Amino acid sequence: MAWWKEAVIYQIYPRSFQDSNGDGIGDLDGITERLDYLAGSKDSLGIDAIWLSPVYPSPMFDFGYDISDYEEIDPVFGTIQSFKRLLKEAHKRGIRIIMDLVVNHTSHLHPWFIESRSSVNSPKRDWYIWKEPSHNGPPNNWLGAFGGSGWEYDKRTGEYYFHSFLKEQPDLNWRNPDVEDAIFRMMKYWLDMGVDGFRLDVVNLYVKDEFFRNNASYFMKGPRPYDKQVHTYDRDRPEMHGILRRMRKLLDSYSEKRMFVGEIMQDFPGNVLLPATYCGRNDELHLAFNFMFLFSSWKAERFFQIVKDFESALGEDNWPNYTLSNHDFPRHITRYEKGEHTLDRAKLAACMMLTLRGTPFLYYGEEIGMKRQKVPFNKIQDPVGKRYWPFHPGRDPERIPMPWDGSETTGFTTGKPWLPLYAEASTVNVESQKQNPDSLFYTYKKLIQIRKDRKSLRKGKLKILLSADKQALYYRRREGKEETYIFLNFSSKPVSVSYPRKWTLNQILFSSKNRNASFELDKELDTGDLVLLPNEAVIFGK
Repeated sequence: MAWWKEAVIYQIYPRSFQDSNGDGIGDLDGITERLDYLAGSKDSLGIDAIWLSPVYPSPMFDFGYDISDYEEIDPVFGTIQSFKRLLKEAHKRGIRIIMDLVVNHTSHLHPWFIESRSSVNSPKRDWYIWKEPSHNGPPNNWLGAFGGSGWEYDKRTGEYYFHSFLKEQPDLNWRNPDVEDAIFRMMKYWLDMGVDGFRLDVVNLYVKDEFFRNNASYFMKGPRPYDKQVHTYDRDRPEMHGILRRMRKLLDSYSEKRMFVGEIMQDFPGNVLLPATYCGRNDELHLAFNFMFLFSSWKAERFFQIVKDFESALGEDNWPNYTLSNHDFPRHITRYEKGEHTLDRAKLAACMMLTLRGTPFLYYGEEIGMKRQKVPFNKIQDPVGKRYWPFHPGRDPERIPMPWDGSETTGFTTGKPWLPLYAEASTVNVESQKQNPDSLFYTYKKLIQIRKDRKSLRKGKLKILLSADKQALYYRRREGKEETYIFLNFSSKPVSVSYPRKWTLNQILFSSKNRNASFELDKELDTGDLVLLPNEAVIFGK
C-alpha cells in the first residue's frame, strides 16, 4: 500500500515552529532541532511526514506564497544546505518531507515576470496572462481573492496582467507549454534531491478561460465582492485535468513513489464533489484536500454526512483525506470550544481524525490544544488582515509561534518574535503536556500508535453509522480478519448506541474518558447497546 495512504501528515508553518538563530522567525535548522519531537524516539508524537509551508525565496508580500526563485531557499529560513540537512535528518527518523508548491502564480519579482513585463515582444511575455485594455479599462470583470480587480495595468507596455490574489502575485499562463515544461523541470529538481511530494496551492486556478469571458454574479452571497462572483471562467477549467495527469506520470515515474495533494479553492461552504473530480480515476491528484470538516458544526450527523459524501464521490479508485485546521482557517479547538467540554471535544476530534479511512493532516500545535489568538491591529502581518480589518482578522491568529515551554519566550526564540507569542503558553505548552499522561499530547501520541499497530485503521474498509438520536457517530474498520470499532459521542450527555450484533467488542484500546481496559462489557454486549459517556471517544478491538 502506498505510504501516503497510511501516513499521518503534520503541517508546519516554518516561520512559527522554531527559531534557531534568534531573529524571531522560525527556520529550517529550528525544524531539524525539533525532529525528535515529531518522530524517531520513544517520546515522539509519531507522525510520518511533514508538509512544509513555502520556504523558497520570496519578497514576502504573502509570506512565501509569492515565490521569486523555485530552486533555492529564502535566507530567512536558511540555505539549500539547511534544507538538505533537514531532509537527511528527517529521512533518518522515517519522516518524509512534502514541499508546498505555488505555481498558479509567482512573485512579481521572479525573473520570469521581470522579463515578461519588459516588453510586449519579450520571449516570456506569454508566460503570464496579459491582455489589452477593454474600453479603457480591465479586459473583463475577474476579481482578485484579496480584493479589487484581478487585473493590474502596466504603464510600460500599456497592457493588463492578471493576478488571482495580490498584484504582486501575477498568474502564470498554463496554456503555454513552455510554462508547464519549466515547472515540471523544477519539480524534478526537488524530487531528484529526495523530496517525497508536494502540496499544490490552489490547483484548480491554474487554467483560465481562453476567451476571457466575464463571470456572472450572485444576487446575494458572501461579504466580499469576490464571493459574490460565480467563478466559472477563472478556475476549474477542463484543461486542468490533462495537466494533472501529466504531472502524476512524472511523480509515478520514481521507484519510491512520490505523492501530491492539491488545495481545491471553492465558494463557501463548499462541497466534497469538486475536490473528488481532481483525483480522476486515480490518475490525477493522489489526494485532493477535503476541507468540509473546517466548516462543520459540532454535530455527529454533519460529520457523518461529509464522510459518506466524500467516500461516495471518490469511488473505489481514490483515497480520502481529512483535516480540521490549517494555516488559513481558525483552529478547530477554538471553533468547537465549549467551556469545560473543550478538552473532551478536542480528544474526540483527534480520535475521529486518526481512525477514519483516509490520510489525516494535522496542523502544528493542535496536538497540545493551541487556540487561535487575536493579533492587535498594529502587529498584523497578513495582507488579508491588513486589508479587511476589523471585518476579517486575517490568518495571523492561526500562525502564532509554537509554545515549547512556559518560559517568557515560550522556547520558540531568543529574539523578538515575528508575531506575538502564545498568551496561554504558561499552561499550554509541549513541556508541560509531556509531563501529564492525561494531556491532549498523549492522546494524539496514543492514537497515532494505535493506528500504527492496527492495519485495519491504516487501510481497512469503512462501515459508518449514525445513532438513532443523531448524537453519536460509530464505525467499523476492517482489514482481513482484524476489526476495529470506533464510537464517538458528540453530545454533552450520555448516549446509548445500538450497534450491529455481529460486531465483536472484545477489548478497549482507547477511551478518552479513561475507561479501564478490563471494563465490564458483558451486560452491554448482551443487549447490543453501548452507553457512551458525555463527549466520549472509545476504540474497541476484536
